[in-house]
Amino acid sequence: MTDPTAIQPSELDQLPDRDPEETAEWQASLDAVTKAAGPHRAAYLMRRTLERAEGNGLALPKLLETDYVNTIPTAAEPTVDGDEEMERRITAWNRWNAAAMVTRGAKHGVGGHIATFASAAWLYETGFNHFFKGKEADGSGDQLYIQGHASPGIYARAFLDGRLTEAHLDNFRQEAGGNGLPSYPHPRRLPWLWEFPTVSMGLGPLSAIYQARFNRYLTNRNIKDVSASHVWAFLGDGEMDEPESTAALALASREGLDNLTFVINCNLQRLDGPVRANFKIVQELEAQFRGAGWNVVKSLWGNAWDELFQLDTTGALVRRLRQVPDAQVQTYQTRDAAYIRQDFFGSDPALVELAKLLSDDKILECFHLSRGGHEARKVYAAYKAAVEHKGAPTVILAQTVKGHTLGTGFASKNANHQMKKLSTDEFKQMRDLLELPIKDSDFVDGVVPYGHPGADSPEVRYLQERRAALGGPAPARRTQPLAPLPAPADKAFAAFDKGSGSQNVATTMAFVRLVKDLVRDKTSGRRWVPIVPDEARTFGMESLFPSLGIYSPKGQTYEPVDRDQLMYYKEAKDGQILNEGITEAGSMADFIAASTAYSTHGEAMIPFYIFYSMFGWQRTADQMWQLGDQLGRGFLVGATAGRTTLTGEGLQHADGHSPVIAATNPAALSYDPAFAYEVATIVKDGLRRMYGEAAPGEDQNVFYYLTVYNEPIPQPAKPSGLGIDEGIVKGLYRFNTAESAGVQVNAANAARIQLLGSGTAIHWVLEAQKLLAEEWGVAADVWSATSWTELRRDALEADAALLRGEERVPFLRQALQGAEGPVLAVSDYMRQVPDQIAQWVEQDYSSLGADGFGLSDTRAAARRHFGVDAQSIVVAALAQLARRGEVPASAVKEARARYGL
Repeated sequence: MTDPTAIQPSELDQLPDRDPEETAEWQASLDAVTKAAGPHRAAYLMRRTLERAEGNGLALPKLLETDYVNTIPTAAEPTVDGDEEMERRITAWNRWNAAAMVTRGAKHGVGGHIATFASAAWLYETGFNHFFKGKEADGSGDQLYIQGHASPGIYARAFLDGRLTEAHLDNFRQEAGGNGLPSYPHPRRLPWLWEFPTVSMGLGPLSAIYQARFNRYLTNRNIKDVSASHVWAFLGDGEMDEPESTAALALASREGLDNLTFVINCNLQRLDGPVRANFKIVQELEAQFRGAGWNVVKSLWGNAWDELFQLDTTGALVRRLRQVPDAQVQTYQTRDAAYIRQDFFGSDPALVELAKLLSDDKILECFHLSRGGHEARKVYAAYKAAVEHKGAPTVILAQTVKGHTLGTGFASKNANHQMKKLSTDEFKQMRDLLELPIKDSDFVDGVVPYGHPGADSPEVRYLQERRAALGGPAPARRTQPLAPLPAPADKAFAAFDKGSGSQNVATTMAFVRLVKDLVRDKTSGRRWVPIVPDEARTFGMESLFPSLGIYSPKGQTYEPVDRDQLMYYKEAKDGQILNEGITEAGSMADFIAASTAYSTHGEAMIPFYIFYSMFGWQRTADQMWQLGDQLGRGFLVGATAGRTTLTGEGLQHADGHSPVIAATNPAALSYDPAFAYEVATIVKDGLRRMYGEAAPGEDQNVFYYLTVYNEPIPQPAKPSGLGIDEGIVKGLYRFNTAESAGVQVNAANAARIQLLGSGTAIHWVLEAQKLLAEEWGVAADVWSATSWTELRRDALEADAALLRGEERVPFLRQALQGAEGPVLAVSDYMRQVPDQIAQWVEQDYSSLGADGFGLSDTRAAARRHFGVDAQSIVVAALAQLARRGEVPASAVKEARARYGL
């Protein structure tokens, strides 16, 4: 029978043993310790030995978990540089006002969260007092990703330092009146305070990693030296279950982002109950982060535990702490000393003896109050270790109690995330615990008062002095007026006006060609940030590799396999392209960091992110909302767009709805250009609006979404005439008439119809125009609808103006005014896209689109399947005209038969 404890051959090191005798001596020593002192002592020695080996840089597998104790022992804690008592009083005021604000808001039914900040107060206060650099010093300051549910505490601190008033606090979650505070960190709603939206859980950690990475990108490309900036992300332990939270951990360690620190508030609770009821979330996270190559600092226990650890001569206490599941730790928080003696200490004879040395008060102090995340010295030591660590990012796992200081009705209760208020008695208990000078008489008609020590009080002066030394208030968003970027030479855009002649060019390729010219611009070219998720060759971007280089902080440490080719794979430390691998979420996080650099760093950057259109809005729409909230600017490019242009790829690649999703985002300007010159005109106007001289009343804080196609077709020349550029930008212009198109209408007094097409659909519309004229005697005018969404928004604004008593005609109605006959709109998307404008079209209106799931087949077959090919358009046009009595009803039946529909 095989000995289960024996080392199996597969486990042996494949290197030859140069000194078997020495190896045997080490193994014998381990056996002797195990026999004499027991397996726990042997395991302890092995862990300490492995830690020493790791500290000395020996190439050994890392320990994924350490003991359930603080990484930094009390004896090694640095002295806190400040007045700890003063900071305690400041923190007490902030705790009070955060709870008061939410409780007062509860009277209006607006909700709010109290327990999160209560658990994390010292995690923020220690940073604000000692570490977080502001924007008024040199550089860009630090970037703070605040945990969304902790926002009341941040507002409370801004109230204490004079940036907010009681009126602001009383309008928490009541913004309609114009003097309110948003529920969570929303830069678009409070742009002088918040920088980063973080409440859509998981996006904060992902964005923080890519922000730290983009900081390095700016520095390495000599755009701006932001090497002094540090990114701090405050996260919940429950939030780490989101896949986005841990999606880029390897990137952060791979690129050595020691300018990044995660602070995970391990209060062991998520929204409904324990994060890991039967397990230990701290140990799980430690293993996950250490395995990914991060530096891990655990701050679990407060000073009250020091006596217990000193008494633990056998290691029984440390072993028991590793064994107890999180839900039981939460239970200890709510139970008396007798219960803890029996359940925690009673499990081991050594612990029974240890407990005899402890008073009930000592046990309750340790198990109810003393956590590493609640003590300034512990947090300070962890933060100092983080900022001083080089070569890898750091995660701080700080154990706290959710609802700390809010009383026994809150602390560690499963329901505390949904508990929105404290009673008057609970506030008075909190006041006494925090030692605040608030009188019973200050509670008027049962309303809890706000507390403030006075604008010239020692607390406020200390707070402001600390912030001044660190570079000003934080968090704070600063957008300095930037000089408009000079417009690129018009030559780059005008090159598309003449068309492509007989050469087939897809609009995807037209966009890439345009960018290739724009990045050569001597003034703004270096500010372009091309972003692609490992599909550059699909989009014809490989020609940019050798000229721009792919960003890598290590440069290129190898000889590429295609080095002898013209378009070889070139990585460079100052590379311009961000090729992120197969991660649309990571690419979007890149885009957000680049698109907001104008505010974060005072440097206007022009990101364009090109992706399979199906895998943009559908996959990462939440990040598009984050982008809009953060007031980002740039170009999103949905390539291989449409439901019938990528049919060989099948159902999951066939995009028939991304413009619908894009239309839901108020910050997104969505365009579906048909021709290369339209692409150029839209990009030119986008650069003007976002980075140049915006027109009065135009919001610069927008981003563009362009759908472009992989269907190579000869590109026509730009039509001459007034208003073409305006029509392209506003969403509609007449591309031709039946007469200007040169089609022969074989009928006197021919019926006429207006055909509107967007994107690749306009080519089917043009073919239908010819068939209608030559085979059915119908004159059709063709319009290019570059943006159904912008037409709708303009019309909605006109409707709103009418309600205000202002006369305004929508651009759509102006454009189609006097156009004869009905209107038929066609796109390669579901009919909901062109139907956005239906109610404002004065003519009879109908539409065609590709509704339903996509399928694999030829383009022609797919278009016939969805009823959007030229012949289907002809039948639909005839049917519309027949209903008006302008063509015989028999013509519709005849057309169906002729075209095999």
